[in-house]
Amino acid sequence: MNPSLIFGYFLFQALFTGAVQALLDKEDLVILDFDVHRVDNLVSERFLSVTIDASLVAEEKFMHLLGSPKLRALANALSPAFLRFGGTTQDFMKFSPQSEYLLSWNNSRNSLRYQGHSCDTSELPPLLEDKLKQEWALQAQLLHQQELQDKYKKVKFSEDAVDLLYSFANCSGLDLIFGLNALLRTPGNTWDSQNAEMLMNYCESRRYIISWELGNEPNSYEKKAGIRVDGHQLGQDFLHLRSILQESKLYHSAGLYGPDVGQLREHRKDILTEFLETAADAIDATTWHHYYVNGRDATLKDFLDPQVLDTLAVKTNEVLEVVRSVSPEKKVWLGETSSAYGGGAAGLSDTFVAGFMWLDKLGLAAQLGLNVVMRQVLIGSGSYHLVDNNLDPLPDYWLSVLYKRLVGPEVLKIEVLWTSVPQQLLRVYLHCTNRNSSSYRQGAVTLFALNLSKRPIGIGLPACISNSSAEAFVLQSAEPGEEGLYSRVVELNGAPLKMLDERTLPPLSGAHVPPGEHLQMPGLSLAFYVLQQARAAVC
Repeated sequence: MNPSLIFGYFLFQALFTGAVQALLDKEDLVILDFDVHRVDNLVSERFLSVTIDASLVAEEKFMHLLGSPKLRALANALSPAFLRFGGTTQDFMKFSPQSEYLLSWNNSRNSLRYQGHSCDTSELPPLLEDKLKQEWALQAQLLHQQELQDKYKKVKFSEDAVDLLYSFANCSGLDLIFGLNALLRTPGNTWDSQNAEMLMNYCESRRYIISWELGNEPNSYEKKAGIRVDGHQLGQDFLHLRSILQESKLYHSAGLYGPDVGQLREHRKDILTEFLETAADAIDATTWHHYYVNGRDATLKDFLDPQVLDTLAVKTNEVLEVVRSVSPEKKVWLGETSSAYGGGAAGLSDTFVAGFMWLDKLGLAAQLGLNVVMRQVLIGSGSYHLVDNNLDPLPDYWLSVLYKRLVGPEVLKIEVLWTSVPQQLLRVYLHCTNRNSSSYRQGAVTLFALNLSKRPIGIGLPACISNSSAEAFVLQSAEPGEEGLYSRVVELNGAPLKMLDERTLPPLSGAHVPPGEHLQMPGLSLAFYVLQQARAAVC
């Protein structure tokens, strides 16, 4: 007999005996089923990756923030990961060796010159860090205003900026992807590669291991710069870049990713299709960008709306359909993504409530077949950053670290057999547990979930693993009720999360759940549950 029918029969009996009804009087209930015998999908070990917006180099002195020991400790906890340096500003940047301007403090330029491979000697002195953080808070506001007004200034950057960026990535265990300016064009509207070649020659002379992108959101070139580049020409530009890389001893097999197109609507689908028809062989993965809502008018309700969260699946499937029709074997990445475009939604994208969009995106993207997801931004202007202007971690940072530690690349199938929870208010995902960054035994699985309901939910596990003990990592706002959703402080199992000192993260320990008990998930919470005795053969 079908196991689901057997289960339904016994559940029906339990309801009439009052066993389940007694539980429902206290909390909602969800019964799950797992398939731990096969891997449904496999993502990159760098699946959760991060970006630094190129606007950080609008004034080069702020690149020295990347020498902060605190920021490097925070970044290191997210490795392994890619670090993308790009965004709108990248298409207004120009490499200018031997910069003519001086730093704004009274230290000699040479005394602060970093070697990109150096870690011990490249730390930012505390007094300079404090000064830069104060000035960056004002700079971030200015940059955000310029973004809202669609103002784009040309930016020059020197060898110092490149050294600082590479040192940060290298010393934090991150793999750097550098976004080149695609709006440097010839009179014939082809990409002018001279400046990029000058930059790559410098990087090669320093033995910097870097992957590359060319351009950011080509669908908006006309709006940003009055230049229209169709998908075919964009593909030709990438083929040209690939030929340059192949001539390099260091970069002949370097990663190249693109075209970083926005969500598919209107002519963007044509750009992506024509690009792949022309240059699919030139790239290692197809990249596109996704945001749920407009940061200028987003509401708290948007961040908790299952229908808004479901739009990711719609947009992802549109991209996958194009890629599979033209280049079926090509990996697909979310090359830039967060909650709200336009720099984020102030007071929402940098608070606890943003975690619902972020955790669901990680779960759903892996389930749908995306290979890498790059979070905009680790540090930068706007309000969707993981680390604030004082270099203190925000709620989404802690969520990201827990994901890194507990969730492996193997995606497993999970389904809801029965629920008393309406409208998809509990969203659940299942992976093998990450064995590379944890001490969990082989065969362990990690269930992670978001409860969009205000009521607590009990989660019943399949009979085959119901006797497994579990470790629970439950994230809640540090403040009660709906107002707590706006908090910038998050609690793990009831204890507020904060760094122990400028270089040390807290231990992030789980709470023991005895075998046979339902997993308990409070209202408006996020959680990871490591099922240690799941004995999943594929894990």
